[in-house]
Amino acid sequence: MHLELKMKHFIENRDGRRISVLVETNKNPRGLVFVMHGLSGNKEQPHIMVMINAFKERGYNVISFDTTNTHGESDGNLEDATITNYYADLEDIISWSKNQEWYKEPFILAGHSVGGICVLLYAQKFPDKIMALAPISTVISGELSFQNKKSDSLEKWRREGMKTWVGHSGRTKRLKWSHMEDRLKYDVLREVDKIRVPVLLIVGENDDSTPVEHHKILYNALKSQKEFHIIKGAEHTFRTPEQLDEIKDIFLKWIDNLSKPLSK
Repeated sequence: MHLELKMKHFIENRDGRRISVLVETNKNPRGLVFVMHGLSGNKEQPHIMVMINAFKERGYNVISFDTTNTHGESDGNLEDATITNYYADLEDIISWSKNQEWYKEPFILAGHSVGGICVLLYAQKFPDKIMALAPISTVISGELSFQNKKSDSLEKWRREGMKTWVGHSGRTKRLKWSHMEDRLKYDVLREVDKIRVPVLLIVGENDDSTPVEHHKILYNALKSQKEFHIIKGAEHTFRTPEQLDEIKDIFLKWIDNLSKPLSK
């Protein structure tokens, strides 16, 4: 399947801030998918590109974007990032898409980490619009995130009002304590019964941010068709060629299965 069109747009969100959106369409598309990065991420990260490319290879129109308040092409600063702001951007992207000729419902949502909880929240709010979900290395709830962090680091973050760390790329990152206060508002387990579509869960064996144990809680709570894969040796973000190849293979098989009758 050859790409028919690849276009970048800059649209305004509900707060008048610019969001960078990449639209990649196929001739005779099989469907539509929105792919969302995680906290401080962007649409060009290798693990995000793996998801995008898997859907493109299977003939889907793929919409990816940089949220505001991340390290990408959109407006804002990472230190102001919240789940609320990332989720609002997802809603705004989809609302904009409704006026485009390639828009189609129901559609698929895929996201990594904070992007994962955002796609889950959207599916709970608009269940009839969703065909399938792929929340990868996903945040499950603010409370689980809070419990997962060391108490001394949490207290330091709360006391100083800002967390500073160096990312994998060597870039120094900063995040306000208000991010954690906002995160504590969210818990996809509260309305997990609203998710009635096939769900793909993938997590790294050594993920210390959204660990395997959190994903098991979500997997056991889900009542819809579901898959759960643990990537050996992987951390929160998948980086090695072997990990990325494994994830792509999982995605391709999952996408192919979406067209088959549901097993009883």
